Amino acid sequence: MQQDSSAATLADRLRVEVGRMRPGERLPSSRSLVERHKVSPVTVARALQLLVAEGLVVTRPGSGAFAADQPRRTAEPADLGWQAVTLGDRSVDASGVSWLLTPPPEGAIPLSGGYLPPTLQPTRALATAMARASRRPDAWELPPLGGVAELRAWFARTVSGSAGQVSPADVLITGGGQQSLTTVLRALLPPGAPLLLESPTYLGVLAVARASGLHPVPVPIDDQGLRPDLLAEALETTGARVVYCQPTFQNPTGAVIPAERRAEILEVARRAGAFVVEDDFARHLAIGTAPPPMIAADGDGRVVHIATLTKATAPSLRVAAVIARGPVAERIRATQLVEEFFPARPLQETLLELVSSPGWARHLRAVRTALRSRRDATLAAFGRYLPDLAVTRPEGGMHHWVRLPAGIDDMALAEAALRAGVLVSAGRPFFPAEPSGPYLRISYGSAASEAELAEGVRRLASVVAEFSSP
Repeated sequence: MQQDSSAATLADRLRVEVGRMRPGERLPSSRSLVERHKVSPVTVARALQLLVAEGLVVTRPGSGAFAADQPRRTAEPADLGWQAVTLGDRSVDASGVSWLLTPPPEGAIPLSGGYLPPTLQPTRALATAMARASRRPDAWELPPLGGVAELRAWFARTVSGSAGQVSPADVLITGGGQQSLTTVLRALLPPGAPLLLESPTYLGVLAVARASGLHPVPVPIDDQGLRPDLLAEALETTGARVVYCQPTFQNPTGAVIPAERRAEILEVARRAGAFVVEDDFARHLAIGTAPPPMIAADGDGRVVHIATLTKATAPSLRVAAVIARGPVAERIRATQLVEEFFPARPLQETLLELVSSPGWARHLRAVRTALRSRRDATLAAFGRYLPDLAVTRPEGGMHHWVRLPAGIDDMALAEAALRAGVLVSAGRPFFPAEPSGPYLRISYGSAASEAELAEGVRRLASVVAEFSSP
């Protein structure tokens, strides 16, 4: 389904269709292609652009798209099978990440996704910030290695809070949260090493771990996040030296690890000589008061902290920070330098302009207010249309974690829901190994409005009823 929604896959299908057409024959209208392939108009337009670039299709404004007049190829297609031998048995599975980034088909309500809708993004403030940043005389010069000094200082203050545990020297500016995960895990672990993960956990870290040749090991969580007793057992059994977790508004469950348990997790990691990678992606999406990050209580450099603002701003603001102390910090900096040099300076300067402006605090207040209202509206819709399902009530982030009745195939249900006009995330891909049951991740932050959220839950209810009926 992920690939079927992509422009490249649609172009592949249309390429076959065009190959059977006579020169000058008209392709189906864009509206027909949208309906037939269950994709958005943007996807159709991009697919047609690919075919135009290949010379297979010509477009005529106001008339449509037509098969191009071209000589038929008689040569056999190139034999590319040798590549499979050369590439070997390693593969990179981007399907989970692709699913997260693929826009929903036209008319489908998105109850899946991890970014704010355009109406909640600070687009005007970002445009102003970027204009100011681009006017600086050094905007396109080489940035300081490690990041713009003022931005590093801002992250240090924001993460430390009143504790003052983090200094600007501990901060490395990176190219977004996903890039931070890739850099950190490559720096900390060699291929083949075990990586302990929450179960369920963020799809993106699973994709990075598998692409890097790591061995994901699940550690079950409960409604208060990672369980220290099972973490200790997993560390002893596997000899793992890195634990990844999301202590605040965990994706997908929304769980928050309380202060006492955070201290236990750090102590368990200390006894095992392990690092804790703290993914703090949703701190700025707190509906109530977010607890201080784990790194604020870390006295011996055990925590590698990843801080990002993308979720609270816009998808293309790919700037984040990695905070670490000691030799591990030098290893991470060296890895980033080798792999990507540095994040683009204009983006760093734009983010600095944004967070330094008076409107930044107002924006965060507006987002938190909107997310609280959206969360409550979604819970009310579940109470009205699906009262028998167990739905979490998160205090931040964007997601509800919904337990389905036993015996339901959550993957099949998600497919059926899309056909019914609502996009949801099946729970199974969020588990590093076997799932503990059927779940859905329902996002209340991506839809256009509260009315759309309620309508999405109503559509979902009809699908759940079909799967629940004997």
